[in-house]
Amino acid sequence: IDMDIPQHLYNQGEIYNLSVSRGTLTEEDRFKINEHMISTIKMLESLPFPDELKNVPRYASTHHETLRGTGYPRKLPGEALSIPERILAIADIFEALTASDRPYKKAKPVSEAIAILHKMVLDNHIDRDCFELFVQDKVYLQYAREFLPPGQLGEVDVEQYLAT
Repeated sequence: IDMDIPQHLYNQGEIYNLSVSRGTLTEEDRFKINEHMISTIKMLESLPFPDELKNVPRYASTHHETLRGTGYPRKLPGEALSIPERILAIADIFEALTASDRPYKKAKPVSEAIAILHKMVLDNHIDRDCFELFVQDKVYLQYAREFLPPGQLGEVDVEQYLAT
């Protein structure tokens, strides 16, 4: 695990963590949010998964990694990330961007979430091929129709996000 720990780490409980004002995350707040990965790794690696599920701990702990090696908790480079891990990263980011249950930010419309993901492709944070599959096959739309309010949906011009 290769995470930067803020100078003044605190533990004031989950109620405090959930009462963080919108748009006011400090370095300590960000660490507290990201710290769940450490617990995930420890918990899942202690479980006796059968062979067909042996990758679950790794998949569950790499969805915050980036192709540039700037993610967390391990700062893995892109070549160390499998296709399932790359797909999970995109799904996790999309869900986080469109979620309405985060006290520190408002849910983004689907079109804005897709535009942000596309910028992340251009910045080499997420995999282009996996992103294009997500957009072209309208995976985002299936998710949005099932889990998001209709007003958040809007129109997405898919063609502008596909490589030419």
